[in-house]
Amino acid sequence: MASEAEILERVKAGMRQPAKDIPSLRGFIEKGQTALNARAPEIGAFHADVELRPGLRADIAVPKGAGPFPIVLYLHGGGWVAGSPKSHQKLGMQFAEQGYLTINLDYRLAPEHPFPAGFEDCLYAVRWAIANGTRWNGDPSRLAIGGDSAGANLAAATMVALGAEPNPAVRFKAGLLIYGLFDVPAVIARRDPSMGLDMMARAYLADRYPDLLGDPRVSPLKAIKAGALPPQFIICGDDDPLLPESRAIAEACQRAGIEHELHVVPDMPHGYIQVWMLSAAGASLRTMFDFMRRHI
Repeated sequence: MASEAEILERVKAGMRQPAKDIPSLRGFIEKGQTALNARAPEIGAFHADVELRPGLRADIAVPKGAGPFPIVLYLHGGGWVAGSPKSHQKLGMQFAEQGYLTINLDYRLAPEHPFPAGFEDCLYAVRWAIANGTRWNGDPSRLAIGGDSAGANLAAATMVALGAEPNPAVRFKAGLLIYGLFDVPAVIARRDPSMGLDMMARAYLADRYPDLLGDPRVSPLKAIKAGALPPQFIICGDDDPLLPESRAIAEACQRAGIEHELHVVPDMPHGYIQVWMLSAAGASLRTMFDFMRRHI
């Protein structure tokens, strides 16, 4: 078996090779999902492909025990164009192992469904979780939302949008932002060839590119102000080209007086938290679950 150092170098090498197109990115994620989902934990129950409404489904991971369980709506990464609950199945089950009823959302992807389709799916899923979480002994009053990469972007945008509603009906206990992007024009301007973000953003926004790049539904950093967000858990590796984004949203939270934690993990690249063979992945999950126990 490869050493941890060898596995880390393979992950870094893979992340340094940008997908040349969307089918290639989808294939890369699909190819890796079997290994990343290996050794899944035992949980109370797993329900695949639950219909939330026509065209919108989710996998639901139920903890052991009687509950009531706090609820986590999880949004997978993949640049708004790739990934699925299947690519993040083990991660969703790890939340359930820790006692969280986890809704792993299969939001619609671009370019087949450009903005605002995926974003609107996230808004709908929040309200669905509140209305339906009790079917699996979930506690709608203890709701968190999180995601990785583009999923963290969608999580932040969803929190900002729902928090800006008059007399907001949705009150999150926490947000979980795992190596996310929050200011899309800033990331594009850095011209990091490993991200391929311009290609993804063009697919996501379609004929509304570049006009909506700075819209807070796309770049939620633009809307961070006092009261905009619940307590935030922010984590990123220091070998991740999106680290400036995690630092920027932490600084915005600091200015706005929003409770937050920023964790920068040495030597870790983008996507590392699902690579269970890395000790830093397990340590990062433990840090996140500690934050969740204190806030949700």
